[in-house]
Amino acid sequence: MDFTKTTEQASNYNHLEKMSVSELLKHINSEDKSVPFAVEKVIPAIEKLVQIVVQQMKKGGRLFYVGSGTSGRLGILDASECPPTFGVSHNLIIGIIAGGDTAIRKAVEFAEDSTTQCWEDLKNHNINSNDTVIGIAASGTTPYVANGIKKCNENSILTGCITCNVGSPLAKIAKYPVEVLVGPEFVTGSSRMKAGTAQKLILNMISTSVMIQLGKIKGNKMVDMQLTNDKLVIRGTKMLMEELNISEEKALELLSKYKNVRTAIINYTNGNR
Repeated sequence: MDFTKTTEQASNYNHLEKMSVSELLKHINSEDKSVPFAVEKVIPAIEKLVQIVVQQMKKGGRLFYVGSGTSGRLGILDASECPPTFGVSHNLIIGIIAGGDTAIRKAVEFAEDSTTQCWEDLKNHNINSNDTVIGIAASGTTPYVANGIKKCNENSILTGCITCNVGSPLAKIAKYPVEVLVGPEFVTGSSRMKAGTAQKLILNMISTSVMIQLGKIKGNKMVDMQLTNDKLVIRGTKMLMEELNISEEKALELLSKYKNVRTAIINYTNGNR
């Protein structure tokens, strides 16, 4: 390797098994506090990636996250939360994990080592040049991810990545790399910890910023959210009461009629009361 794999460097702490629960928690928390500052340093790179995703989506493109293990699960988590939060199709932001859906719950041996499967998985979604693919890999060396990104480049598909090592093979391949350096993990090599937290923060930033740029938020409210439970119905009711200065009864009536906060606001404003 011609770069330093900080995700594999020895922990700053030793003899963890001799620590009290209080010591363990305080030290883990101390390490975790450094993550947002590491993310802050790469905001310019995240901004470039967000801008290109928005540009591609305005042309009808989709966003794909590809990863293995924790990285793959985080991508699937972020993608799965976008439809209920922003009212978009499940086919707009798609998470793909090495080993398929089985790997979401249980590790699939050697799935991340495949140099061909990621591209096959993407082809199953009819990947095209309007789409953007973001490879997520803490190490920046995962064959499944790196080779998938390489094939995307060869097929004129825009690529980005999120990795926690600087100068990794993945970052060198991706057109819009985000390299967030969080340093050694509390448990040596356990990149589900600080690296995973950094990836989760960045994924939140990407999907939320993209959706706002695409007009899926009004003011600071999730007016396109899917009303899939009582909590969200209550939230939607309060939104309508505040936005339109109407009673709770009227807000519930509108929500029942239009099934969507934005649609209710538009119709009420246009006189359909």
